[in-house]
This record gives sequence, C-alpha cells and structure tokens, in this order.
Amino acid sequence: MASISALGVGSGLNLSGLIDQLKAAEQQKLVPILEQQSAQKTKISAYGRLQSAMERVQTSVVALNEGSTFKQQKSSVTGEGVLATAKESASPGRYEISVTQLARAGSVASNSMALNDVLAADASTLTLTFDTALNVNIDIPAGSTLADVRDQINADKESGVNASLINDGAGYRLALSSKETGKEAAVTGFSGLGSLAVDNTTLRAGRDAELDVNGIAITSKTNKVEEAIQGVTLDLTAVSESSITLVIERDQDSLRGAIDDFVKNFNEMKSTVGRMTQFNGAGEISGELIGDRTVRTIENRLRQDISDSLAGGDIQRLSQIGITLDRQGRLEIDDDKLNAAIATGPEALSSFFAGDSKEAGFAGRLTTTLKEITSEDGLISSSISSAELRVDSLDQRKLRMEGSIERSVERYRKQFAQLDGMIAQMNSMSSYLGQQFDMLSNMQKK
Repeated sequence: MASISALGVGSGLNLSGLIDQLKAAEQQKLVPILEQQSAQKTKISAYGRLQSAMERVQTSVVALNEGSTFKQQKSSVTGEGVLATAKESASPGRYEISVTQLARAGSVASNSMALNDVLAADASTLTLTFDTALNVNIDIPAGSTLADVRDQINADKESGVNASLINDGAGYRLALSSKETGKEAAVTGFSGLGSLAVDNTTLRAGRDAELDVNGIAITSKTNKVEEAIQGVTLDLTAVSESSITLVIERDQDSLRGAIDDFVKNFNEMKSTVGRMTQFNGAGEISGELIGDRTVRTIENRLRQDISDSLAGGDIQRLSQIGITLDRQGRLEIDDDKLNAAIATGPEALSSFFAGDSKEAGFAGRLTTTLKEITSEDGLISSSISSAELRVDSLDQRKLRMEGSIERSVERYRKQFAQLDGMIAQMNSMSSYLGQQFDMLSNMQKK
C-alpha cells in the first residue's frame, strides 16, 4: 500500500478536521476537573481573606484582655511651661504648678590659644573638678595639642563632660559642658596642664530645676520630673509666668475607642463572611464559601462566645453595657448605655472583659476561640491545606486525563490513516478497473 503523507490526501476527505473535532470533544472531559480546580483555588483565596478579617478581630480583642486598658489616665494642662504624661498608676486629681527655675548643665572654657600648640611636653594628668568636689583624672600623652586633649576627654566614658573647641576669633578655646543637668553634675574647672588655664568669666554654673506643686517645693536634677506626682511625668520647658493647672482623670475616650475598635472589626469580619456565603439566585454568582462547613463552625463558635454569660461579677453579658447582636449577627452599640458603663464602672468593665487572668474574662474566652480559628494548625489553615491537597489531586487527575485524551486522539489518527490508505487503494483499483473496461470496450468495437 502506498504511504500517505498527510491525512485526507489519499481519500480526499477532511480527516484532519474530523480529528480536530474529535480532540475537542475528548477535551470536554477536562472541563469538570478544571472547574473543580478553579472552585478550590477560589476557596483558598476566600479563606485567606477570612483569616485576615479574623486576625484583625483578634488584635482588637487583645487590647480588651489587658487590665491596663481600663486604667488609662489622661492629663490636661492649662498654661505654658509644663507638659505632663500620666501613667495608669496616677491618681485622678487637680494640681497647681509653678516653675521658678529650669535645670541646666554646667560649662566652662579655657583661655584662648593656638590650635597646634603643644600643651604637654611630657605625659600629664588633666583633672576635672565638679560642684560636688569630686574630681576626674584624664591621662594626657606627651606632645598633645589642644585637639588631642579634646579627643582624650571625649574618649573617656567616665569624664562626665563633653569637650569641644571654639574659635573666638583670636584663637581656640577648650569648652567643657556637663553631660547631665543639675547642680551636682556641674563641671566647675580643670587643672594639670600649665599653659591651659580656666577662663573664670566663662563659668556657667549648673543648677537644679525648682518648682512648686500645690504649695510643695520640689527640686529636680533634670527638667523631666518623675513621680513628684505619683504616676505622672512632668516635662519642664519654661519658667512659669503664672500658675499652671494640671488635671489628671480617667481616659474614658481611650477605653471607648478600644471597645469601638473591637465592634468595628467584628462587624467587618461579619460583612466579609456575609459576602462569601451569600446566595444570589439562579444565573448570578454566589459567595465563594456558600454552604462551607468551616465558616458555619466559626460562626457558631463566635455566636456562642458573644452570647453566653460569664459567671460572677456585676457585668455578665455584653447586653448589660449596651452591646447586642442584630438579626445579621452584627454588633450594635447603645451609645448612652455604654458611655454610662464606662463613666461609672471601669472596674466592673475590667472584670468582665479582662477578668483576673488571661483566660477568665470575655476577651480571654474570645481570644482562645480566635486562636483556635487563626493559628497555624487552626480551622482556617486546616481548610486551606485540605483545599490545596484537593487542587494537587485534581492536577494529577488532569494529567492522567490529558494522557488518555492524547492516546485516544493518536488512536483515531492511526485508524483514519488506515482508512485513508484503504480508500486510496480502492480509488486506485477503481481507476485501474475502469481503464481495463475501457480498453475491453474499445477492442470489442473494433
């Protein structure tokens, strides 16, 4: 049989087109697998968004599980010259403050001399003196210049001063300033290098800050005065021209903000879940996780934690402070009721939300549930892993199906090649017989 170089050449039939149609029909077997893969990948993406939403809820719940959240204090200052920061240990109160003197560092400078003059022909000791009568000795190598002395002082971590050089127009001066403010830390002079002498006109005495709080005189080595008022740090910036009023009170806005943040993040998470589980009717796209068992489990557990009461304490349910679940499972706030609870019972709120241990209060209970949902081996991660395994399994099925399709198409190709050859042979035989019959007919006519 003569070989056929291309399908259809021998028969004149469009066998290549028929092969393409059969291949397209075979490839329809891949459609269900690809659709299942796409659905699983869509689920994985949706689980990722759900994980992020849950983690935001978890972050806001952590703040409500800290006792310090319910003890925050805020300070307000009326007047100039003082800034105040209140810790949770501060007691509410009103204070009248006057600043009569700011703390400052002591400083002194040397006489003026040439920059490159050698101050110590032999190894010497420079002695720094301070207001407390304590001395600090600095070793000065032989042949040291003014710049060398400066560097030697700055290299000594125990010197208590910063050294620099100042050009006064006629020469250079060694200028020393105390590293710390206050009278005790103030440098007052130096000695030991004969040609390097103190210019007493440059002596600037160090001093302590002086202030008055509700009639009580207070001194401080620095302008940051801590614990003069318990739990309060005062930053002195200027001498007072008039009395300054400081009010310390509970930071109700901060506590309300922490609760609002939890409610906002919880409701955003519920909206995310709602979009993922929404059924939009025939012919429209529905949510990626509609009917998903993981989502149902998460919603049931959160609903139980939100609704169940806590034994003991004046507050046992969220509803007692004006926070309730609506029909869609979102949290609603009764502003008047919540504000009243914050104003009158921060201790009761702390007991309800934070409890007496990390697991005891409402926030602790919810944190435990959220960890089981969002942890590396939690519900969402497990669901993502299961979906990824299904994608891998479908990949294997797809590869096997593609191999089966290729084998089927190759079988069709071989069968059509045989058919093409047979038809070509038959056509050739028919042509030969026709020629023979024509010859026979012509012979009979003759």
